[in-house]
Amino acid sequence: MLVNAASNNVSFTLFGRSIPQLIQDVWHAQLFHAGDTTIHLNQIIIAMLVAVIGIWISRRVTNAVRKRLTNVSRLDRNAALAIQKIVFYTLVVVVVMIALPIAGIPITIFTVLGGAIAIGVGFGAQNLFNNLISGIIIMTEQPIRLGDVVEVGENQGRIEEIGNRCTRLRRFDGIDVLIPNSHFLENEVVNWTLHDMDIRGTVTVGVAYGSPTRLVEKLIHQAVSEHEKVSKDRDIVVLFTNFGDDALIFESFFWTNMTRPLDRRRLESDVRFRVDELFREHEITIAFPQRDVHLDSEQPLRVQMVNGKAE
Repeated sequence: MLVNAASNNVSFTLFGRSIPQLIQDVWHAQLFHAGDTTIHLNQIIIAMLVAVIGIWISRRVTNAVRKRLTNVSRLDRNAALAIQKIVFYTLVVVVVMIALPIAGIPITIFTVLGGAIAIGVGFGAQNLFNNLISGIIIMTEQPIRLGDVVEVGENQGRIEEIGNRCTRLRRFDGIDVLIPNSHFLENEVVNWTLHDMDIRGTVTVGVAYGSPTRLVEKLIHQAVSEHEKVSKDRDIVVLFTNFGDDALIFESFFWTNMTRPLDRRRLESDVRFRVDELFREHEITIAFPQRDVHLDSEQPLRVQMVNGKAE
């Protein structure tokens, strides 16, 4: 680095060049050459800036479109999300197609890099593209939707977000689980609310042998039908299902509309409380395991009191 001083003028040189000239040389530095096409650093920077700004604007526009479709047009939020994603991807492609010519990069250059990109995608980004395509399929076919209550393996909860790569499932215990989109298409998934929000609940009760079975059936039916959240449009079924080892087994089946993940459990709990109250009023015993113990002994057992306790 040289510093030349003449009168009041000071000039800095680096590697034999002035600083402005060096910056200009770096800005126009050649990065790639293929055939008649030469790519410089300034072209890449301009293309990246145009792409980043264009994608940012596209995301803002598509978010506004989704909110308008949901709030003004009253469109289902799953359909609005699908439209948002499709419009966003379309705008991204348009932005890239515009950014390249503006930066002086011909689109035909990708024919030269196509083979290398294909190999890189095949080995390094296979799962990424698999999940990306799976996300598009999920949003179009909608095997799962926002707000659905699903079971994925050991995880049970509500779908809160369907992203480009993964889906966020909020479990009933408040934990968020990120599941790759491809998992929903390649594995078994139980969707409790695929077609509607109606789900079936069940309560099983065992009563002692000798209990009046018809009265038990009537009381269980009463306990279920009294609950305000039990659907009155569908039949309430109470079945005497089995003679158990220690009890007569009754099962009740009913339908309810589930808006929150724990609604079914709360409803079943309320029904059990009411069944217990009605059984107490009518002196019906809810059975519990009982065992008769027979001691095979030729002589009477010896019982001795020690400190007020029997041994």
